[in-house]
Order: sequence, then C-alpha cells, then structure tokens
Amino acid sequence: MASRSSWTWTWLAAAVLAHFVVSIAHGAVHTEARVALSSEAMLFVFIVILAGPLIGLALTWPAERVGGWLIAVTMTGSLLFGLVNHFVVASPDHVAHVDRQWRDLFAATAILLTVTETLGTVLAIRFLRERQLA
Repeated sequence: MASRSSWTWTWLAAAVLAHFVVSIAHGAVHTEARVALSSEAMLFVFIVILAGPLIGLALTWPAERVGGWLIAVTMTGSLLFGLVNHFVVASPDHVAHVDRQWRDLFAATAILLTVTETLGTVLAIRFLRERQLA
C-alpha cells in the first residue's frame, strides 16, 4: 500500500486520468470535425487508448508490476498511433487535413495527447523501475 502513495504513482495516476480526459475531448473534436476512423482504428482507440491505461492503473492495486507494464505498453502504443496518424501519414486524421474551423482545437488536443502519452510512458517506466529496486 505504501508504494501507491509514492510520488511516482501519484503522478502516474494523474497522467492516466488527464490522458483519459484529453482523449474524450479529442474524440468530441473528431466527431464535430467529421473525422471518421476505420473500424480497426476505433477498436484500437477503445481498447488501447481509452481502456488500457485505466485498467492498468486499477491493476496497480492487486498487481503493481502487471498494472505498470499495461500502462507503459498502452501509453506507448497510444503515443505511436497518435504521432503517426496526426502528424506523419497524410490522411483525414492528420492535423493539417482537418477542416479549418476545427483545425486549431484538433491540433491542440492532438498535442495534449502526445504530452500525456509521453508523460504516462515515462512515469510508468519509472514506476516499474522503482518496483524492481524495492
């Protein structure tokens, strides 16, 4: 129980929750801007981006290392998915191709996702390293 009150776990939990909030906001902008995703991409979003980090956080209570690994893997996957789809591949999901009316908000939430996913990945790795040393 003491490890969950650690600085790293607290910030990891904050990063996971912030990521969830930003993900919901980004999804709303997707809807308003009429940026559709394929069925496969939507499945990835629901399983890896939305559910994965939250499930990982919940698992840190009964199984710290399993939860930490799940957060690290899903946040890394989310980061790579977002970087590729929002900033690399030319598609309707690329920030430069979103309707001008929604482009700034879409880009802002895409950048915030990148920040929360990077932070979540780094903190999950730190959390796992602390568990190894304990």
